Amino acid sequence: MNRRTLVLTMALGLMGLHGPAQAADPEVVKIGFAGPLTGPVARVGKDLQYGAQLAIDEENAKHPMIAGKPVKYVLDVQDDQADPHVAVQVAQKLVDDGVVGVIGHYNSGCSIPASTVYHNANVAMITPGSTNPALTQQGYANVFRTMGNDGIGGVIAGKFAVEQLKAKRIGIIDDRTAFGQGLADAFEKGAKEANGNIVDREFTNDKAVDFRAILTSLKQKNVDVIFFGGLDEQGAMLAKQMRTLGMPARLFGAGALKSNAFLQIAGPAGEGTQDLEPGPALDKLPSAQAFAKRYKARFNQDVELYAPFAYDAALAMIKAIRDADSLDRSKIVASFPKVTVVGVTGNIAFDPHGDLIKPPYTLFEVQQGQWKSLKTLGGNGV
Repeated sequence: MNRRTLVLTMALGLMGLHGPAQAADPEVVKIGFAGPLTGPVARVGKDLQYGAQLAIDEENAKHPMIAGKPVKYVLDVQDDQADPHVAVQVAQKLVDDGVVGVIGHYNSGCSIPASTVYHNANVAMITPGSTNPALTQQGYANVFRTMGNDGIGGVIAGKFAVEQLKAKRIGIIDDRTAFGQGLADAFEKGAKEANGNIVDREFTNDKAVDFRAILTSLKQKNVDVIFFGGLDEQGAMLAKQMRTLGMPARLFGAGALKSNAFLQIAGPAGEGTQDLEPGPALDKLPSAQAFAKRYKARFNQDVELYAPFAYDAALAMIKAIRDADSLDRSKIVASFPKVTVVGVTGNIAFDPHGDLIKPPYTLFEVQQGQWKSLKTLGGNGV
């Protein structure tokens, strides 16, 4: 064997030892998630987190490519504690972490101040739970949501209470949060547009547990429907205290009463409570039923409330990244307004403000201890 042959043989041997060149490892792409993971609504926050995580898991299983290179999405999860001040800190941390977009926040009171942080950093934000109209009326091009806003839903609820529930004397209570007060304002507007009779409006706070003074006042005014702008656990306590005081009035909400927690806390006192929820009747949609099975298989628990909206928010975020074919934040923001995707909750597409086009709302009622969907109002027929 001559020297040239020996060198060639050794080279071939080394190639055999090392094998073919390995494919490049996927680039890690961070998508932020912000929501309440501790505190009274932590169960909702975890539900949202898991919904977003499921969409990311399913996308990663498809071996996504951006700009011709493999990528792997990871969820950068942050707890905003449902506190506006913490939410701003969390938003800045996500920006500093290098996320390409954010799914969150849940509470409108958190989303509104946090959105300014994302706007200043040109980071796309899509909320699966914040419904205060003010969020998308700031003129920010980077803000979107996957459910209808209270400016639509609250007005629909107010008109429904007058025209369908035939309410004659309406009382309103709100928790003075950005969500609750904004929702109650919209409900009052809708009820008045339908020539409804608002006999009293009261307010509490989102930490209160005793509503007897307010309810006693409303009872003396013979209200037949009480609209509550607030979250489910407080609504459940309100229902129990209404029953204790012997009030025949119906409890009505729009956007946050429908949950397992409401049923557990309210018990028999919750019977007949109605809630107009953003979104279609998920209990009747095959896509939502299939989602619920995948969700339980992945996380070993049932969907609590808004997981499908977080899943769809993640789908929209991924679609915006894919359409931009870039990890550049500004390009992702620019691609978002053109996003269309069919999600668990229906067609996801946005108007010039970042609000959902033709959002549906579904009326639910507690019947025999379970939430039952009665009818869907609005929407695009999906």
